Amino acid sequence: MTATLYQQIQQFYDASSGLWEEVWGEHMHHGYYGADGTEKKERRQAQIDLIEEVLRFALDEEGDKGDSGFSDILDVGCGIGGSSLYLAGRFGARVTGITLSPVQAERAKERAREFGLGNRTNFQVADALNMPFPDNSFDLIWSLESGEHMPDKVKFLQECHRVLKPGGTMIVATWCHRPIVNSPLTLEERKDLEEIYRVYCLPYVISLPEYVEIARQLPLQNLRFVDWSKAVAPFWNVVIDSTFTLQALWGLLFSGWSTIQGALSLGLMQRGYESGLIRFGLICGNK
Repeated sequence: MTATLYQQIQQFYDASSGLWEEVWGEHMHHGYYGADGTEKKERRQAQIDLIEEVLRFALDEEGDKGDSGFSDILDVGCGIGGSSLYLAGRFGARVTGITLSPVQAERAKERAREFGLGNRTNFQVADALNMPFPDNSFDLIWSLESGEHMPDKVKFLQECHRVLKPGGTMIVATWCHRPIVNSPLTLEERKDLEEIYRVYCLPYVISLPEYVEIARQLPLQNLRFVDWSKAVAPFWNVVIDSTFTLQALWGLLFSGWSTIQGALSLGLMQRGYESGLIRFGLICGNK
């Protein structure tokens, strides 16, 4: 990962994670609002529901493994430990989380101690393209909305595959753009994407079919994939509404320009989902 991009991502999350936790809580990802996106639910419950729906989709075809659990889990792009602690509790597992943000890693450690999970979790600053772990280290690789930050999507999935144990499960949910096989991106769409990249510190995103092709080359067995754009799209409307609370507005004033810029640009993502340009893709399979 280039030093400049690394620093941009680190600084963005160092600055914004505290405000996000204060307003939204520990989960820094989309919510799930039913297959067609019409279910009404409390915003944090929607985020927990996304985790459960991802697990259900990925594990249902593996017999009882979803019930018996995993022993060693890697959360790639762990934020402040939302998914990590949830998975540690859900499966009684040891969980390692990696992030580029020292602020996030320290907060995740604090939260793990608060929940009595300090002895079963480990959070550290690490580059997902060059993970500091031996081959075949984890039986579940969990990446919930971190792939969009990776400047080399092939290397990212290769690294996840490398540290996955034989027979283990890899789950990657990530921002995508629409498929382009039969219809290349228009100039206007490319401009919209460039603005999203600039605001949210993304090098670029690719389509779900492109991710699937990379996964096939790894290779991943029992490969499954799905587009959940409709199911998660209402999230951005809810986030926009939440910024008009006194708590959020006051926090933004002290969070720094990058966080303010991100808040001002929430409509980009909202419109991206409405137009079909922005997609939410999920890929899973076994080594």
